[in-house]
Amino acid sequence: MNHLSFKKHIISVVVLLFSVSALHVGAQNTTENPLILDMVHHNPGETPYVSKYNDPAVIKEMGYNGKVYFLFESPALAINWESVDKDILPKGTEDRKWVDAKAAQIKQMHAACKAQDMAIYAMSDLVLFPKRLIEKYNIETTFGNPNDAITEKLIRAQINEMFDQFPDLDGLVVRIGETYLHDAPYHLGAIEDKNDPEKTIIPLINILKEEICEKRDKQLIFRTWGAFDTNLDNYMAVSNAVEPHENLIISIKHCEGDFHRSNAFSKVIGQGRHRQIIEVQSAREYEGKGAYPNYIANGVIEGFEEHARMPEARINSIQEFVDTKPELYAGMWTWSRGGGWDGPYIKDELWCDLNSWVIAQWGQHTDKSEAFIFNRYATERLHLEGDNIAKFRQLCLLSAEAVVRGRNSTYRDMNPWWTRDQGIAWPMVVKGDMEQERNLAQKDESIAKWEEIVKLAKSIDWKNEATKNHAIGSAEYGLKLYKIYRTLVYMKYADDRGNTKDVKKWIKAYDKAWEDYNKLAEKYSTIATLYTQDYKRHIANNANLKVDTLRESTN
Repeated sequence: MNHLSFKKHIISVVVLLFSVSALHVGAQNTTENPLILDMVHHNPGETPYVSKYNDPAVIKEMGYNGKVYFLFESPALAINWESVDKDILPKGTEDRKWVDAKAAQIKQMHAACKAQDMAIYAMSDLVLFPKRLIEKYNIETTFGNPNDAITEKLIRAQINEMFDQFPDLDGLVVRIGETYLHDAPYHLGAIEDKNDPEKTIIPLINILKEEICEKRDKQLIFRTWGAFDTNLDNYMAVSNAVEPHENLIISIKHCEGDFHRSNAFSKVIGQGRHRQIIEVQSAREYEGKGAYPNYIANGVIEGFEEHARMPEARINSIQEFVDTKPELYAGMWTWSRGGGWDGPYIKDELWCDLNSWVIAQWGQHTDKSEAFIFNRYATERLHLEGDNIAKFRQLCLLSAEAVVRGRNSTYRDMNPWWTRDQGIAWPMVVKGDMEQERNLAQKDESIAKWEEIVKLAKSIDWKNEATKNHAIGSAEYGLKLYKIYRTLVYMKYADDRGNTKDVKKWIKAYDKAWEDYNKLAEKYSTIATLYTQDYKRHIANNANLKVDTLRESTN
């Protein structure tokens, strides 16, 4: 090798080393090894979902590196408390038998997860204790207060037992916003002042941080939901009072409140001192639960159209969060299935698979665009080619536009709780002539977009008949359901105006829309179970009852 060649060789080596070093530094400065977690949120009190996402091998192949087990799969319900007092759950009693059976079930789940080299997390409500313990220690009125000396002692003992009896557990996901006891017959739960940083949130996080993060070098993921997720002052009070720790992560839903379109992007994302993992519901409980096309991954990553009006100083997408506050990004957490109660129950997981896969892949490759990840899904998962990829993307983007306009509006002209699970309530609308005009216009736009979605589904060259049947059938499901929505909103405004003629017209359209919708299963074998007219659970004012009242009064 001559002198010039040797010099070029040295320069090349230096450049290569510098490039590798720069890549390493870049990874350190951004999102090295983010958590990519998934959870199947079973309907509380019901038979657990049969889903491919229950299998750790399936979600690992999708790009996840950890699994969050649901509330009723938590070791909090399965520890025997013998390190505290053997009389809390005496052997041979019905509650001890239940706890031991639960422990065996959970250990089997953990073993399957461990076999795939997946991290294991358990979501748990706090504070949650066996009924016998609460009665024996006479803490019926105090066990929901983490500042109470006995409660604090028992929380610490509970954490120790959970990690001692379930050593494969990598971390705990804690929520205090709600307490579900539907599948916990021998336990009670309570939390006092769940929104109060000083009284509850800060002391509880510090107890858990000490026991989980510091003593055991395990991870604590503390959820903001229902506690300090919508009040920035409260969030900052917690952030300022709790010292950061590498094992402490705050979990935040990407939007404020529940998973509703037109809800504001979370104002606490990107704030404070603690790393944050972002929660995303893939099969949204207020939007069909995967029964029809509803592509939300684009909006979560790039920003939903309704968030474009947010002040420029505010972060309004997860991409912007990662770009501007990479040091706070801890990863993504999807609920691949679940949320709410009852149906619709899906037979084909196509639409939640799309959302989950894109979020999981993007979450670990945040330097790639959502569109790039989406196209990988179309080619790698659906094996689409050529123009079919563009048609599929157009279909999916249209679905996000159709859903927000049909259930609400891009200006939030409706109360989003008017339809949920498998039921529909009488529409709750914002007052005002301008609001009414644009709300009705968007209902019409929604139907036009659904009609285009159906056309696109029929025009795509799907690689097998099963996918084709479901894609077209689920698109028809969306179109026919949203026609029902549209008739109700028009009927609501007509009734408010006292326009009997229009009320009658929309009752007729309503009946026809239900008739068409109920025929779907005759043609498409894999569509989800249908919405029902008599559904009243969590529905304050059933729409069909109101329509029948109007039917009688206008005859």
